[in-house]
Amino acid sequence: AAMASGDLSVVAEAALAEGESALSRFIIQVFQPVKPMLAEPGDDVDAAVQQLGEAAVEFKLDGARVQVHKAGDEVKVYSRHLREVTGAVPELVETMRSLPVRELILDGEVIALRPDGRPYPFQVTMQRFGRKLDVQRLREELPLTPFFFDALAIDGEALIDEPQARRFEALARVVPTPLVVPSLITGDPTKVSDFLATALAQGHEGVMAKSREAPYAAGSRGRAWLKLKSAHTLDLVVLAAEWGNGRRQGWLSNLHLGARDPERGGFVMLGKTFKGLTDEMLEWQTRKFLELEIGRDDYTVHVRPEVVVEVAFNDVQASPQYPGRLALRFARVKRHRPDKQASEADTFASVAQIFTRATGGEPPPRA
Repeated sequence: AAMASGDLSVVAEAALAEGESALSRFIIQVFQPVKPMLAEPGDDVDAAVQQLGEAAVEFKLDGARVQVHKAGDEVKVYSRHLREVTGAVPELVETMRSLPVRELILDGEVIALRPDGRPYPFQVTMQRFGRKLDVQRLREELPLTPFFFDALAIDGEALIDEPQARRFEALARVVPTPLVVPSLITGDPTKVSDFLATALAQGHEGVMAKSREAPYAAGSRGRAWLKLKSAHTLDLVVLAAEWGNGRRQGWLSNLHLGARDPERGGFVMLGKTFKGLTDEMLEWQTRKFLELEIGRDDYTVHVRPEVVVEVAFNDVQASPQYPGRLALRFARVKRHRPDKQASEADTFASVAQIFTRATGGEPPPRA
């Protein structure tokens, strides 16, 4: 019931006031958005295929997640967080009205595409969803294209408990092929790898591998959907570390990462991460950073820039938060590199090149 209502507190109130019979009204219905099903990162293609067997493999787009509801000519669009954003996407409303179906609830993404069909960076797409916008002007300058990958209900029939194979088949019957995310069905790791390479070559994030038997687990993140991407790696220098919380209490955990800057000297901070660190790594680096300490405040120990770590990340994005105006997206530590000196770490120029290759544009001017 909580999944279908999108609001646990509302369900709990009804159950307390009216008993179990009240839950029957919390079925999936038009204009009552449900929390989106989420994916876990996959280790690699071989592991994903071994886990899922024959799977549905789809392009993973770096757009804005949308849930679209239609009843007759009335259309409402909801964001990933169930906020109504209908007014920001008039072209999506028009597309839904054109579909020859009375009622629909679809899950998908909208994305801004360049004239050659390659996607703009995520941040560009999100310019369409600001608080106060000249919607018509933005629509002309930055049109959005929808790609749907799931059908939650069609003409009053709830589909969330149906397997992915049936939901996707239902989607393909009512939505034109150009508006359905590119996909294939395979259990062959080579074909998955080739499809992943195609997605990356077209500028997309990677692919999703989905169990064909799994229902739509609204609001849940599980292993029925796996994200497969081609991660970048860089060797970066630790500039500082923050004390951890919870089970990491007493360990220096969140690392401040910097790239070498031969042009200006020193290092350029690119972000922070505590992801990927094992207990053994935390124990070692806490001892090491305390040896290298040059100053501290209540939360952070600043260190001599000597420890190099290999960091995997998905892409580089513009960020006003740091002097270099660039930051790593979804960074995680793969390993410490005691075999490398800070003078051998990757440079800020290398980071800027990754940004340019991904976006087709120049990095923002540095502070």
